[in-house]
Amino acid sequence: MQQRRSYVGPVVVIGIVVVILLFIGGTYNSLVTLGQAVDAQWGQVQNVYQRRADLIPNLVATVKGAANFESSTYEAVAKARASVGQISPQVVQNAINNPQDFAQYARAQDQLGSALSRLLAVSENYPQLKATENFQTLQAQLEGTENRIAFERKKYNDVARDFNTKRDTIPTVFIAGMFGSRFNEKPYFQSQPGAQTPPTVNFTP
Repeated sequence: MQQRRSYVGPVVVIGIVVVILLFIGGTYNSLVTLGQAVDAQWGQVQNVYQRRADLIPNLVATVKGAANFESSTYEAVAKARASVGQISPQVVQNAINNPQDFAQYARAQDQLGSALSRLLAVSENYPQLKATENFQTLQAQLEGTENRIAFERKKYNDVARDFNTKRDTIPTVFIAGMFGSRFNEKPYFQSQPGAQTPPTVNFTP
């Protein structure tokens, strides 16, 4: 009498394979979702940085027109803004996947922020400049933008942390490694050394 072939073994194997594939697919989709959140927040950071860059020409023109500033004061702002502009869009776009590009871009933006802080600090020596309506408006907009930059950078760090936490936990870390650089860790914004110290202005009106 011929024995009936058992299909239990193959069915179990197929079931295990299906479960593994579903787990890998779910993990992949989760990383994609978290990665998209990082990308979206990175776009928000870019938006507020662009708003700051758009305010600078009018601010510098107002300062130069209303007060005899040392040229180095607003030239430092122009130089810092130019340094940011020299970073290619490709580097900016890829920065969240490349710690070196991210550090370069963040450093350039921090230098621009420091130069603007010095410019506004120097303006305190000029009551006639502070009384200029255009300057008051630009200063308020710039200060609001700086606050927004800090807020959006914090939100970026939050979503980057969520992604990195998911990516680096077991067993997700092994699955992420299967896709090469697709799911690289996301870098964080960090404060500049000495950022807690107000800018020093050596200027005699």
